Amino acid sequence: MQIIYTIIPIFIIIFIGWLIRKKSFMPDAFLNPANKIVYYIAIPAMIFNAVSKASFHEEFNIKILLITFFCLFLIAAIAWGVSAVSGVPKKMKGTFIQSAFHGNFGYIGLAVVFYYLGSSGFANASILAGFIMILQNMLAVAILQSNSSRQDNPSDGDNKRKWDTAASNLKAIIKHPIILSAIGGMIVSLSGISLPIIVDRTLSILSGMALPLALLLIGAAISFQVIRFYIRQIVEISLLKLVVMPGIGILMFRLFSIPSSEYLPAFILLGSPTATMVYVMAKEMDGDPEFAVAALSACTMLSAISFTIWLNILS
Repeated sequence: MQIIYTIIPIFIIIFIGWLIRKKSFMPDAFLNPANKIVYYIAIPAMIFNAVSKASFHEEFNIKILLITFFCLFLIAAIAWGVSAVSGVPKKMKGTFIQSAFHGNFGYIGLAVVFYYLGSSGFANASILAGFIMILQNMLAVAILQSNSSRQDNPSDGDNKRKWDTAASNLKAIIKHPIILSAIGGMIVSLSGISLPIIVDRTLSILSGMALPLALLLIGAAISFQVIRFYIRQIVEISLLKLVVMPGIGILMFRLFSIPSSEYLPAFILLGSPTATMVYVMAKEMDGDPEFAVAALSACTMLSAISFTIWLNILS
């Protein structure tokens, strides 16, 4: 029952976010600044606060990180093969592959970890997320670049634009607030420095608004209207992201005899639905933004079921 009590409230908040957007209680003018507050301030504050208080040596496991990396590469390769066999259009291909491995850690993965595993699990997942987000964003840039619809007949201007965009995205990855906050927390943890009480309480207040507001914003971003145009591809993406990817993760963790209590934070990150960043990158790098919205909307709602089933299997 703990799983039900954890997962259902999270997705009720997401549903409320969708409902208040539909009823125009959350106008478009509010969404962008609210998203920036969550993305640049609240969630980074929560991650920094948790990681800085954790023991980095105890929380970090290089074997778990490497297995998670392997799962990302393997799913990207499988998605590439599926897109070729099922005849995914060129414009959609890069977004299709990215949707299969690029997980929503900041808004959903870390929320499930926090409410299911508590502060210790959250610190562990935050450390892992910092490393994994670097890899999945770099992999996404490479895949979108190689599958751009302009790749077949590129002009000099197109090539320059694409490489400028890729360079800009890579710089954004390095400056990603979740990555920076995780690294900052690790430095404080390794140094053994205790945060001043005023700083600690300020971070705690900011942390308190991070996940509820993030979940409301995820709900507000969901659109069911476009899903019906991509039913087959949505089924394929949902199976790859929510079933195959975490399934491979479990097999690999158990193959290396890692206890479930140690790999659960990484497993939840692997089982996270498609990230909203997929839409942003598809829009910037000549992908398929409409399909990205459909994929992240469907995977987000289906992850309520997949998380419940997987966590029950592991409990």
